[in-house]
Amino acid sequence: MATLGKELLISADSHIIEDPHFWEHRLPAAFKYQAPVFPEQEVGFFQAQPGGWDPDERVKEMAADGVSGEVLYPTLTMNLFGLKDVALQEACFRVYNDWILEYCSVAPDRLYGVSCIPTYYIDHGVAELERCRKAGLPGAMVWQAPPPELSFATDHYERLWAAAQDLEVPISLHILTGQPFPWPRPVGRGGRKPAFEVMRNVVNNKLLYASNTMSDLIMTGVLERHARLKFVLVENEVSWIPFYLTQYDKYWSREKNLDSPLTMLPSEHFFRQFYATFFNDAPARWFFGAWGGNNLMWSNDYPHPNSTWPNSWDVIRRDLGHVSEGARSRLLRDNVRELYQLPAPLPMAV
Repeated sequence: MATLGKELLISADSHIIEDPHFWEHRLPAAFKYQAPVFPEQEVGFFQAQPGGWDPDERVKEMAADGVSGEVLYPTLTMNLFGLKDVALQEACFRVYNDWILEYCSVAPDRLYGVSCIPTYYIDHGVAELERCRKAGLPGAMVWQAPPPELSFATDHYERLWAAAQDLEVPISLHILTGQPFPWPRPVGRGGRKPAFEVMRNVVNNKLLYASNTMSDLIMTGVLERHARLKFVLVENEVSWIPFYLTQYDKYWSREKNLDSPLTMLPSEHFFRQFYATFFNDAPARWFFGAWGGNNLMWSNDYPHPNSTWPNSWDVIRRDLGHVSEGARSRLLRDNVRELYQLPAPLPMAV
């Protein structure tokens, strides 16, 4: 029997940190004059441990947190889902995808990269998805909050969904990506910000974007049409999801005039095809082990400010100490391994 604190951990959402001059250095000559440039990183920025950009150091930092494998997302590149220059966005994503392949190649048994897929021109997105899957990236990421004209409720993405299903590539929907987060970011007013405004942005709006996306993908029949396609809600936490799904089921079952393509409950579609990551969601302890055991995946969000690194086990004990070993195993490693078809990494030697 495994001992709590000695179990194998695989983070379903960790991050790398790109050099702020990354695109200046790597974009093809035709795009260099347009290269996005980010502010210089300061000491302590996003817990700027060297592993953010150095994979050899990263493995040591994983050991400090007791983590044996990580699914890796970008940091600065997430901002570029807000780019409106289509050709530039496609070029930026391509060089990022090449780089994350290089990064993960240092420890392919522990580091699993997620590609960034452009979706303005969906055929270009399909081609990049196919290229990245062939190169070895097990997951792919699109914006979580698309512009209204390219809503997930439209048929714009159908060829991408079909390709992802055929390639068995889960599609990730990460917080803070898409139309509400433009790049370059608008310059806000200085000084102290009103509390109500901050809460709307950091809590209300982020859950709004996540819940709208989940609803659109379920209720418009995307999951009905692509029954083997998997989606991942990333870094939105999870304690809100049971309530939303019960409401979807209630109103879908009760309303008599719905034009709906669904042949089963919305929640049944979720349980069949949706995953969601959590890392520090204290209310979810009330249902861990009793709800969503096959759909939820632990993460540490390393190395961002919210990260539980290097004290992830303290949070795990708090939130999962009461659940059975089997249920905990699914949340901490089995679900993510099955989703991305990952080998079992060896335990990290601390």
